[in-house]
Amino acid sequence: MIEEIRIDNLGVITRAHVELGPGLTVLSGETGAGKTMVLTALSLLLGGKADPATVRLGAASAAVEGRVLLPADAPALERAAEAGAELDEDGSLLLVRTVGAGSDGTTGRSRAYVGGRSVPQAVLADLAEALVTVHGQADQARLRSPAHQRDALDAFVGAEHRDTLARYRSAWTERNRAAAELDDLVARTQERAREAELLRLGLAEIERVEPQPGEDVALAEESERLAHAEDLRAAAAGAHGALAGDADTADEALAAADVVERARRLLEQAGGHDPSLATLATRVAEAGYLLADVAAELASYLDGLQADPLRLEAVQQRRAELGTLTRSYGADVAQVLAWADDAGRRLLDLEGGDQHVEDLRGRLAELDEQLGSLAAEVTRARTDAAERLARAVSAELAGLAMAGAELRVAVEPGEPGPSGADRVEMLLVPHAGAPARPLGKGASGGELSRVMLAIEVSLATAPDSGATRPGTFVFDEVDAGVGGRAAIEIGRRLADVARTSQVLVVTHLAQVAAFADRHLVVTKSSAGGVDVVTESDVRLVTGEDRVRELARMLSGQDDSAAARTHAAELLDLSAVGR
Repeated sequence: MIEEIRIDNLGVITRAHVELGPGLTVLSGETGAGKTMVLTALSLLLGGKADPATVRLGAASAAVEGRVLLPADAPALERAAEAGAELDEDGSLLLVRTVGAGSDGTTGRSRAYVGGRSVPQAVLADLAEALVTVHGQADQARLRSPAHQRDALDAFVGAEHRDTLARYRSAWTERNRAAAELDDLVARTQERAREAELLRLGLAEIERVEPQPGEDVALAEESERLAHAEDLRAAAAGAHGALAGDADTADEALAAADVVERARRLLEQAGGHDPSLATLATRVAEAGYLLADVAAELASYLDGLQADPLRLEAVQQRRAELGTLTRSYGADVAQVLAWADDAGRRLLDLEGGDQHVEDLRGRLAELDEQLGSLAAEVTRARTDAAERLARAVSAELAGLAMAGAELRVAVEPGEPGPSGADRVEMLLVPHAGAPARPLGKGASGGELSRVMLAIEVSLATAPDSGATRPGTFVFDEVDAGVGGRAAIEIGRRLADVARTSQVLVVTHLAQVAAFADRHLVVTKSSAGGVDVVTESDVRLVTGEDRVRELARMLSGQDDSAAARTHAAELLDLSAVGR
């Protein structure tokens, strides 16, 4: 139940406090007084779209604050807890929505809060789904739509039917996805064949050359060595002679190894007199060992170094073969091998395309069979519920001054789609003997208002309905286009619904307002030549004030004696009616 709503800087409202309660609450006032802004505020609290244009001119932002009282077992409490909300001490939940005006007056940010915690707008919408059902004149227009009529029937069938419908929609989505993939595979058959052939040619070329990891780097080094063999030999031989001496010329006096050895002996001889020289002698000895090792490696290098023109030619030919691969498949052998690995996997995928096509065709056949079974189940449930909904709504219409009126709900075969294979149409027989005509064509605005109310009440109250009853109903001028006895019956029916649910109604009809448990009036004043609604302009009327407001609604004049007499009679009638 919604306990109260506070509004700041929304439309003509600068600040307002709307206190609600159980039972039937009506909201009345002259056209343009701000009743619509109250419903706009409620819409914002329920997760509706935020429009910066509704922010009062000159204000930086608008704010709406609402307090709702939830039963301990309400599903909305669990959703609020998931969002981190905290309940007040009395068990109520505080909802807040702010809307920024934006720098250009058309764009602005919206923020939502639940129980003191900032939440996405969708959380408010989730809570609203379990708390409130809102119906207005826009819903009357939607009721003319076959799709909306089908949705109303689905809501009436119940939770098990909605689960079946969800499985059907899931299968329908999967079937469309599989069909699109199959169409793409079939359409790209030639393209895939060309791609596969190019991959085969590339892999065959790589397999023929058979490159090895790192082979290009090793061959480049070997080619460089073979091409400069003589220069390398001269450099190595000269270095070896400098280190170890040249036996051919017997020029051992200049050998670095001998010079180092002579220095070591001199230091060792003198080291007995000074430990520091002995230490240096050790280090010189280590240098001698290192020179000897290098000399030995140079000798081994010279023994293995050969000028081999045939090997050089073979290396250059192999490098040329590898070059043909690197020009086509990668910058080096490593990238060529990586391309071959990827190409092999891609080729397997392409060659498996035919099998994939067959698999998809098999899956489509399974999904078509599944969809056929689920569609038949959905049709059976709708057909059975159509008769029950028609009876329930027709009974409600009799209580809304439409005696003899009958609603018929036809479920006919239609084109398969995401909502089944049925075409649902509601037809109205406005009075006995009249032909049944579609709601979208034959119903007047007043009749459509009452049909919508009857459907809503049937969805929420019929004994055999599977619909879930919300805690609060909001009706925005559901009585548009009706009057007289029909308006009285609408008021009576709304009062009946309010016995077990909170009902908020925006109305222009005194016949409806007379049945209210609480009657709120919205007026507007003028400040600086600008229309404005302040805290004092939303007030609860009782006693003579209420009679005066009903008289104004009846005749446009609150001081008319006849209108006030009629208003008092309406109040007496509503009391007897309840």
